[in-house]
Amino acid sequence: MRVLLVEDEARVASFIAKGLEDSGYVTEVALDGRSALARLREEPVDLVLLDVGLPDIDGFQVLAEFRKVNQTTPVIMLTARGDVPSRVRGLDLGADDYLPKPFDFEELLARIRAQLRHVRQAQASVLQVGDVTLDLKTRQVTRGERRVDLTTREFALLEFLMRHAGQVLTRSQILNGVWGYGFDPQSNVVDVYVGYLRGKLDRPGEESLIETVRGGGYRLRVPLSSAAEPSSGAKS
Repeated sequence: MRVLLVEDEARVASFIAKGLEDSGYVTEVALDGRSALARLREEPVDLVLLDVGLPDIDGFQVLAEFRKVNQTTPVIMLTARGDVPSRVRGLDLGADDYLPKPFDFEELLARIRAQLRHVRQAQASVLQVGDVTLDLKTRQVTRGERRVDLTTREFALLEFLMRHAGQVLTRSQILNGVWGYGFDPQSNVVDVYVGYLRGKLDRPGEESLIETVRGGGYRLRVPLSSAAEPSSGAKS
């Protein structure tokens, strides 16, 4: 797996890059935003680690430009700006995760693994999180042994949540991912359809599979005992 690290502090970049290389990731370093964008135009990478505070254009600008041409490569933002508005801005611009500095390196590795799992999910025909299975070919959903009948929009919403299982998704991200950018951003349609899904997926008395995150949005819970990776239809 090839990782591009965008970090202007050479000492910090060297430390992170060495740790990534020791963990089996082929790692390249860009020390500013423009060289990062130039590198990303040359050859695809599997994941981008992007600092916000860069000397030329900031990480938010880099992210916005990158997302114009690439919507799928995971981007994890690394920054000392841990305030909520900065996190929301990064996520709304298309970041997949946001890790404030200073951070534990093992946590960074775990977040990288999670994002790469999401990439594999995007290529799967069957998604599975816990006891919920979604088959993209047959359009069938089951929870445990129980079949769950969903409308087309409910199915699309569940698919989007499962592809980002364990990740906090803002209402704007969900709205754009499921309904499209032309939909009214003030609409409460996301909350309404989350309610529909909860009514069909959850059993009476159980904690909801879809968690409401105050000030953030929604998150599909990943059971601790579950391997959140999906199967791909062809089992090995």
